Amino acid sequence: MPTSRVLATQAAEATIDLLRDEHGPLMFHQSGGCCDGSSPMCFTKGEFRIGGNDVWLGQIHGCDFFMSTSQFEYWQHTQLTIDVTKGRGASFSLEIPLGVRFLIRSRLFTEEEAQAMEPVRNGEEYLEQA
Repeated sequence: MPTSRVLATQAAEATIDLLRDEHGPLMFHQSGGCCDGSSPMCFTKGEFRIGGNDVWLGQIHGCDFFMSTSQFEYWQHTQLTIDVTKGRGASFSLEIPLGVRFLIRSRLFTEEEAQAMEPVRNGEEYLEQA
């Protein structure tokens, strides 16, 4: 079984379920900074424009998860776990009105995990095939 690059905690999955009930299909993009920090951001599927400078890392709880190629260069050796915590983030992510925010917990892959890694795909190409 391939090593997943991105996972979600049960708390994050429960929040995703609430958001999906209200907004329909969802997607995530790992923010690269600026006004929203470096947070996983949740959008209605298709609301955030994915392009050739993004990579698809996998899915969490049925939601595609993307990151910019330049940021992936930094994070490529880590497994990202999406979690949720109380508090208002400074972003445009859908969970903000719930009084919670998504966050990333990360750890380095073991050598064995790195050898069994799921491949990333160019975001634009992934969406064309989906």
